[in-house]
Amino acid sequence: MEVLSRAVGPLATNVHIVADPASREAIAIDTATPCLDHVAGDLLARGWRLRLIVSSHGHWDHIGDNAPLQAWSREQLTHLAEHGHLVGGMGQWSAKEWGTAGAGEEAEAADEDAEAAIACHPLDRDRLIHPQPLFAPFEIPPSVPAVELAEGGRVRVGAVDLEVLHTPGHTEGSVCLYAADDGLLFSGDTLFRAGWGRTDLPGGSAEAMAESLARLAALPDHVRVLPGHGPSTTIGAERALLELVRERGRLPL
Repeated sequence: MEVLSRAVGPLATNVHIVADPASREAIAIDTATPCLDHVAGDLLARGWRLRLIVSSHGHWDHIGDNAPLQAWSREQLTHLAEHGHLVGGMGQWSAKEWGTAGAGEEAEAADEDAEAAIACHPLDRDRLIHPQPLFAPFEIPPSVPAVELAEGGRVRVGAVDLEVLHTPGHTEGSVCLYAADDGLLFSGDTLFRAGWGRTDLPGGSAEAMAESLARLAALPDHVRVLPGHGPSTTIGAERALLELVRERGRLPL
């Protein structure tokens, strides 16, 4: 697994590209505006094909370029074909499977010419279809999720295998993506370095956030956390906070 990360937009949202270099297939996580040019450039430079666009939750600063990036993903096929990336041993561009609503349930890409699908938890689906701009300084275009990410599901693209952890608190449908074999957690706005996502926005809940953070305390110390904002951290570095929340059953004051 290879990971590329870049902070973009007015709220410095971390946009992550997760790829399997062997199959040249990739996932984009939290495609904030303006990330289209950056993501497209990184993918084209490496000959990676975008297969899935994941939103860790439905706030505007994590979904703004979902629709433009999805539209670009279809155009990418032409570029890859012209540069010889869809020939010979590249049969892995055929339909792929990724986890959806529950453990063992799967959805398939429609065909090898399909644009990248958009994925989110069903409880945040309406936020993508009907964006709530709040304090956004620009228009947020709607996007339509075709893949549901729910507890126990798995996201599989090439050799990339991410487990879906439903971690409400910032929104009802917030999720983290956990790569156990690689020791990585894409935590969205659930867990930051020395902190957690706001619970006072629409869909937020301090009680649910406390339960989600307590759950993350069960992960091993070595797991590297790549959050939706700010620098990376590890579960070990956040251990004291996570254990405090688990012991008290609430967020610290």
